[in-house]
Amino acid sequence: MRALVQRVERASVAVDGEVVGSIGAGLCVFVGVTHDDGAAEADRIADRLAGIRIMDDDEGVMNRSVIDVGGEVLVVSQFTLYGDASRGRRPTWSAAARPEQAEPLVERVVSGLRDRGLGVATGRFRENMSVDLVNDGPVTVMVEA
Repeated sequence: MRALVQRVERASVAVDGEVVGSIGAGLCVFVGVTHDDGAAEADRIADRLAGIRIMDDDEGVMNRSVIDVGGEVLVVSQFTLYGDASRGRRPTWSAAARPEQAEPLVERVVSGLRDRGLGVATGRFRENMSVDLVNDGPVTVMVEA
């Protein structure tokens, strides 16, 4: 399981022009699932996302987590995180899990974040989504389970 994490001032996701999820300051997280991922990987990603220290402290040093600063999280499923463009011009998506496997695991990540007291918004699985965000920093990191 992979999560591309961006520290944001704000973020939202829309489907067919309708905003289905939005947050203020916090993390915008794109989550990808591969074939051998299960509940343990989803739980590990949720724990790492809640605790990753990429939020600024009072001195402007990345020493705080999204929990520490009272931030929010926008979770967007993204199978393309497992795209492979190492050969040719067209990526292959064969490492990405099928939607039937991926959706409950992404939902488990969301539940794990909510269980830690975070406000979490989401996109819609298997929909064409438009994501609007203001990256703060910019800070972008990859987290893997």
